[in-house]
Amino acid sequence: MAEAARLAPQRRALILDIVRRDGAVRVADLVEQLGVSDMTVRRDLDVLARSGALSKVHGGAIRASDTTGDEPPFETKAGLESRAKAAVAEAASALVKPGSVVAISGGTTSYAVAARLRDVPGLTVVTNSLPVAELLRPRGAEPGANPTLLLTGGAPTKSASLVGPLADQAIRTLQVDLLVIGAHGVSERAGATTPNLAEAQTNRALIDCATQVAVVADHTKWGVVGLSRFIGLSEIDYFVSDDGLDAEARGVLSDSVGRLILGTTQP
Repeated sequence: MAEAARLAPQRRALILDIVRRDGAVRVADLVEQLGVSDMTVRRDLDVLARSGALSKVHGGAIRASDTTGDEPPFETKAGLESRAKAAVAEAASALVKPGSVVAISGGTTSYAVAARLRDVPGLTVVTNSLPVAELLRPRGAEPGANPTLLLTGGAPTKSASLVGPLADQAIRTLQVDLLVIGAHGVSERAGATTPNLAEAQTNRALIDCATQVAVVADHTKWGVVGLSRFIGLSEIDYFVSDDGLDAEARGVLSDSVGRLILGTTQP
């Protein structure tokens, strides 16, 4: 059925049926199944989220009853908005200078940035992300061919981030040039947020040890608010997103953060 022919209540009822049946749904899948635009799907999800019928997550939505104190598993998030994350990662990796010390937080967007740093000469990477550590760990190459890697301790979350007092204590002893940090959601009022209280505390420790902070978040994170804020917009040196970010969000971020950088989504 064409977009014009299907009424909004019909679309939203179909979306709820899918979410209730499968537990989660991606925006891209709804665009294909409903035959509507990306913007139309996102508007429908906004309406349903405000009513409490479901919960928005980056790249899609989940059943409202599935919202917990933790983010979805790393593997679940990894397949969402891959093109947008690649654009963000390409733009963010350009901020990393040879010979610098960089901290990389947990999250799939941060992981995408890390994947582009393996050939940066003289780099030292501090991370509380188990997937990033696995990605960057030495594999028998010649000395200097890989970044020097420092992994914090801590307890792993569902999203494979190490958090808690052990992680916080280790991080507080360090000084890094740049922190690349992901977010569950970003909004004008709340800043960058996560649904995990322990992760928010560890994120703050990372922020405190960094000379500059780059928040990496694709356009679907805008307007999503998690339980706990870890940084306000005015505290962010670089906000790196993709060109899918809408005009209103661009205006807010341009006025609030040190510098807004938008990666180009490849066709």
